Amino acid sequence: MASANVPPSRFPVHQLVLASRLYYLDDLTQAEIAARLGVSRASVSRLLSEARRQGIVKIEISSPTLADTAELARATAQSLGLTAVHLTEPADNGLVAAANIGPALSDALTAANLGPGDVLLTASGRMVYESSRAPLPRLPGIVIAPMLGGRDEPDAWYQPNEIARNFCERTGGRPAFLYAPALPGPDLYPMLRSEPSICRVLDLWATASCAVIGVGAPPLSRSSLPSFVPADAVSLREAVGDVVSRFYDGRGREVAFPGSERLLSTPLATLREIPVVIAVGAGREKVNSILVGARAGYFDRLVTDVETAELLLSAAAGAPDPTAPDPTAPDPTAPDPTAHGPIAPGHDGERRSTNRSRTPS
Repeated sequence: MASANVPPSRFPVHQLVLASRLYYLDDLTQAEIAARLGVSRASVSRLLSEARRQGIVKIEISSPTLADTAELARATAQSLGLTAVHLTEPADNGLVAAANIGPALSDALTAANLGPGDVLLTASGRMVYESSRAPLPRLPGIVIAPMLGGRDEPDAWYQPNEIARNFCERTGGRPAFLYAPALPGPDLYPMLRSEPSICRVLDLWATASCAVIGVGAPPLSRSSLPSFVPADAVSLREAVGDVVSRFYDGRGREVAFPGSERLLSTPLATLREIPVVIAVGAGREKVNSILVGARAGYFDRLVTDVETAELLLSAAAGAPDPTAPDPTAPDPTAPDPTAHGPIAPGHDGERRSTNRSRTPS
């Protein structure tokens, strides 16, 4: 019924009601309604707008309640085998912007219980970059280091040192920058691996207490890849996602590409052993990437939005665990002679413990 305070419409009420029923209840398109009523499509659009203005059509948008999102987060974490899932809302453009990420990532970092001297590793990518611009908890005394070398790319989200600096500014931590390319050439690689200033940062990877990483969509589905990744590599056809520029297949096994043996990036085996690894990722195109990465043990906490969590819950319910052991496959946890530092054993559901008890401030 039209509101008493709304000026009368120039359209007959019965026409407003009929157009609204056809559009909102019968799911006809505006073009189909125009043909049915013998008017133009523009007139149908005006009819629908006027019906809303007159109060004939009332649209209600209900956001999930706090209890609903808490249950969704709990169920998603359980289905993916994660310690926790922290939910945020998507921005209008479909991306999760810094302002949206802040509260959820802050909760995840606070739960990590970091204190002076602890090492926080940060990766790169658009989502991690947005995270570095969000309001974060103060964590004075921690050390923040990038998880991979730099890239010859103009975009800010491909600059690991700058992302680490952003995290430092927001948390009060102190940086340990990595001044090396992500994929050095064959001659430069051994020189960098013997450089003390480089080794000091790489050694932090094995002793880190926490890491913040992004999860990449399947490489062949992306509009662009890092310049050091050969887009035509046959092996990448098997990749379903990546973390810290290390690609993995549907069973969670690392997928090599030409030159990847020289990649200066946290090894996947080391990533599995970091006590707290927070993945930040959202979007329909990343659902399988997140699902496989979680089940492979590359992270144990996830910051995502409600829509992605619902898709993950549905995908996990309908798919067997692709990372279950395959007795005919080579052991993916065999030591990698090119990796820096000691290689951790395969993921067994337990991450390295920090062996500390601290009351969060």
